Amino acid sequence: MDEAPVSRSSRLRERIDTRIIWLFSAIPLITLCVKAMTGQLTANPIEFISQFTGWWTLFSLLLTLCVTPIRYLFSLPVVFPLRRTFGLVTFVYGAIHFLTWLALDQFFDWTEIALDLSERPFIYIGFVAFVGLFILALTSTNRAKVVLGTLRWRRLHKIIYLIAILGVTHFFVLVKRDVWEPLMFAAVLFVLLGYRLFLRLLKDKR
Repeated sequence: MDEAPVSRSSRLRERIDTRIIWLFSAIPLITLCVKAMTGQLTANPIEFISQFTGWWTLFSLLLTLCVTPIRYLFSLPVVFPLRRTFGLVTFVYGAIHFLTWLALDQFFDWTEIALDLSERPFIYIGFVAFVGLFILALTSTNRAKVVLGTLRWRRLHKIIYLIAILGVTHFFVLVKRDVWEPLMFAAVLFVLLGYRLFLRLLKDKR
């Protein structure tokens, strides 16, 4: 008897491997390390590292939010579990971004940190966003989902929308002049949140 044809979803499931996601996600970090070893971090290497890791944090965060629309628009439920992987990648880049400021820029000098916070209050916005990422990473395991309960876990993880808004705001205030990149991120976030709002309204109407 001939074997039943393998569905598209099954074939795709065989191809999607979280290790591949992590491998590709590490490319920017590897690129940064190469630039550091070859002296290509510009005249202000700390600022370069901070901006570089911040950009990739936001990119990974929006990529995480893209998973749900891709799942529904293209009927690919197999991609849904990748949301956790992309979320953890976002946290890794966010942690590097935060530690760049804390360790390389401020050298854990709490007096300088307090002064920097008073002069650049947008750092508070970034810090709150990072705390949110930390909470989501900490509760991303199946064990945490069982302990919290599915309903509470889902409600908690909805703070990713607030984190995304805070992240884009942090970037926008930081840049000040050349705002086209923050505006690009803001436009993508607007579409992603608008899509979710549309689905919610459609569901309530039904």
